[in-house]
Order: sequence, then C-alpha cells, then structure tokens
Amino acid sequence: MTTSEDITCLLQAWRSGDAAALAALAPLVYGELRRVAEQHMRRERPDHTLQATALVHEAFLRLTGGASPSWQDRTHFFKAAARIMRHVLVDHARARGYAKRGGGGLRISIEDGAAAVLAEERAPDLVALDEALGRLERLDPRQHQVVELRFFGGLSVEETAEVLGVSAITVKRDWRSARAWLFAELGGHGGSAP
Repeated sequence: MTTSEDITCLLQAWRSGDAAALAALAPLVYGELRRVAEQHMRRERPDHTLQATALVHEAFLRLTGGASPSWQDRTHFFKAAARIMRHVLVDHARARGYAKRGGGGLRISIEDGAAAVLAEERAPDLVALDEALGRLERLDPRQHQVVELRFFGGLSVEETAEVLGVSAITVKRDWRSARAWLFAELGGHGGSAP
C-alpha cells in the first residue's frame, strides 16, 4: 500500500522538474480520485451524461495540466482535487442548462456515508449548492473548506482534520454547522429544499 509520504515525495520531485515522477504518481492517485468520482456519480440521476471516468480524467488533466505544479504534499494535492471536481461538476451542470430550466436538473444528495448530511432526503441543485458554498466561504472559510473536502473530496473527518491542521472535533462541529447553514440557505422547508 502506498503511503502519504510516497505521494508527497513524487509530488515534490515532479514540482522540481522530474517528468518521470508524474508517470509514477498517476497510478497512485488515480484510485483515490476514482473512488471520489464514483461517490459523486452515485448521487446523480441514472441518465446523467457525465461518467466517473470522465470526471476523474478531467480533474486529473486540470490538476496536472499546469506548466509549473505547486503541490506541496498529498493533502494539498487532494484538497485541490476536491475543488477541481466541484468545478467540473458545476461546469457540467451549467453547460447542460440545468440552473435555468429548474426541474429535471442535476441533483445531488449531500450525504455523510449512509446518513443524510442535511435533515431531509431531497437533494439540492448542484449550481445552487455551489453558489451557497461561495456565500459560506465569505462567511466562514474553514466551514467552506470542510464541506468541500468532505463532500467534493470524499475525505473522512480525520483526513479533513489533517488537511486543515485542526482537530477532528473541530471538523465535526464545522461540518454540523455548515450543513445546518446550507440547509437553511438552500430553502430548508420550501419547494427547492435539499
């Protein structure tokens, strides 16, 4: 099993100009990116046009396509991957015109494992969620990062705590608070509520 240190060493070697490091890195991170993408796709409608493989490939291209990689370590890389997957999914939703047409749009379920993250089972519109996350980022950047890492990055409470450099208890508290805020922000009790 590959360690976090192995990935970090390869990222640093790649950043230093070792092109072979990227070739060695790709298979190590692909599985994790694939797992996260599959989690996202399980939340989507059965007839959704974006597949997990396409999401992984697009995210990986965006992560590695820059001329000068800036990844400091594994956690920094996967934090960026979470943000990029979010953007890929939102870009896809916008391109399909779901935000303006309303019903039948790209719908997601904000879940933490088997338990619903928000109080109800209905799913928020992905574009509306993205806009709400933008507002949350201005109000509480750490809560925004917790949601992005947990939901879009697929990280556990412990992994999120490691990435952010805070305790697991802090992540749990921010996660609860952000979910409640998002629930209210996305309509809570009304027709388009999550």
